[in-house]
Amino acid sequence: MLELAILGFLYDAPLHGYELRRRITALTGHVRPVAESTLYPAIKRLEKADLLARETRPGAGAAPRHMLTLTAEGRRELRRRLAEPAQGDITDENRWFTVLAFLRHLDDKEAQATVLRRRLAFLEEPASFFYDDERPLRAEDLDDPFRQGILTIARATSRAELAWLRETLKTLSSIAGADGRRP
Repeated sequence: MLELAILGFLYDAPLHGYELRRRITALTGHVRPVAESTLYPAIKRLEKADLLARETRPGAGAAPRHMLTLTAEGRRELRRRLAEPAQGDITDENRWFTVLAFLRHLDDKEAQATVLRRRLAFLEEPASFFYDDERPLRAEDLDDPFRQGILTIARATSRAELAWLRETLKTLSSIAGADGRRP
């Protein structure tokens, strides 16, 4: 998730480490704070893999800034990761939001739709946070108002996301159809 966020933000524009960290924190920080001890090793790994490059530029003050940019290979890698997200990127809400934040960088509307269909299929599977043996429990099945709250909120969120996914897939299908691609 962190590497995807780094690649995604750098796809838009070159950034220095502090600004990159600030943007990633805004996207995921409430759930998974990004520490320097995590960010900079990930940057080094991506540099070593020739997915990004570092350039030193004069800073606003006395210290120079290390600007990070994506290489052509970095752009290809971002699009590959977006087109072929891991199953955990589809099923984990926080990882899914990271994919979704950058899915626009995948130019092929059908490829975008394929990713959205995977999420849709996942959300359409019956699931719950609580089970009675193998049977998923609904909020109505519980006496605990706090667990009812979890299920009520999750159901409302899922309904909203399902509606958005279906509408977006219709839109992508009509765009792909207008472009002569498979709807």
